[in-house]
Amino acid sequence: MLNYVPMVDVDTGRFTVGVFQDVKWAQKGIDALRRAGLAPESITIIAKESAEVGALIEATLGDQGERIETSATGPLLARGPLVAALQGPARDLGKLGLSGTLRRVGFQAHDGRIFETLTARGGVLVSVHSEPRAADALAVLHSYGGGNAAIGAWTGRI
Repeated sequence: MLNYVPMVDVDTGRFTVGVFQDVKWAQKGIDALRRAGLAPESITIIAKESAEVGALIEATLGDQGERIETSATGPLLARGPLVAALQGPARDLGKLGLSGTLRRVGFQAHDGRIFETLTARGGVLVSVHSEPRAADALAVLHSYGGGNAAIGAWTGRI
């Protein structure tokens, strides 16, 4: 008899994630997400720390981002529901980085490495936490330049 031991805990909610090349493109994508009816409180922004990123987070989410230091990307600014899921109970996003924590929300390890690499190169990770509208969020992210956009642990169909 084989015993199944899960490798990571996976959140049952769905996060749709894409990485934009810069703040300007991220703003266009976020504006499109909001026009599509996705609530601002479902949006997460994670990017390398800069005044421009801070202004984007504050304008979009109404508050400053949390500063998180990671070895792979350097200092990040982050705000939104994905941050809490990635931090986990041990608050170890800073230690494990995006590549080590995105599995918590259903992404494969290679997806985490891709998102982390793109963010380290100056990309802006934008996520939407909205299971019933995951396909809508994915379509918007793709349409507005959200590179490698994907839905974590999604079991439905488009």
